[in-house]
Amino acid sequence: MLKVGVTGGIGSGKTLVCEVLKKLGVPVFNADNVAKDCLNTNRDIINSITEYFGEEIYENNGLNKKKLAGIVFKNKNALQKINLIVHPVVRQKFIDWCKLHEDKPYVVEEAAILFESGAYKELDYTINITAPEQIRIERVMKRDGSTYEEVRNRMSNQFSDEQRMQLADFNIINDNEKMILQQILEIHNKIINK
Repeated sequence: MLKVGVTGGIGSGKTLVCEVLKKLGVPVFNADNVAKDCLNTNRDIINSITEYFGEEIYENNGLNKKKLAGIVFKNKNALQKINLIVHPVVRQKFIDWCKLHEDKPYVVEEAAILFESGAYKELDYTINITAPEQIRIERVMKRDGSTYEEVRNRMSNQFSDEQRMQLADFNIINDNEKMILQQILEIHNKIINK
């Protein structure tokens, strides 16, 4: 079984690509969703987060994501700290999850910061999704209700499209012009036939 990473900047279309791969029968592990879940359910993570960021970072219904984002996307040290707390737990969950899908030709790990975290080094292939910055910003503002500045702050903490494209084994262009399904199918067939 091969392990394939799917990544791309915020608003690039990672989820869309992974939905297509799921329809093709490829199991997909969404690292970002697992991380969000761990932030609210894993007692060790919760304790580490409150110790570093203070008790007020959690409210009655869980982590105050907007407050945390306001801190970490303006403070690289805080972002590094949160990654050091959460990533080892998510990594282990991915390893355990892979064992459940050993009968498949390949599995996918979807993660926004696959290259930034170094997790890509543990994968066989990586697929990067790119889209023009303005399209990405508009998608995220519409999807999340974020402001232009909030999206730009989040983007500034991710690798550029150029950096990701150089590191990736495959690149998909999601610019609302080039046919994305054809690109996904070509990559899927290449991986299946490796």
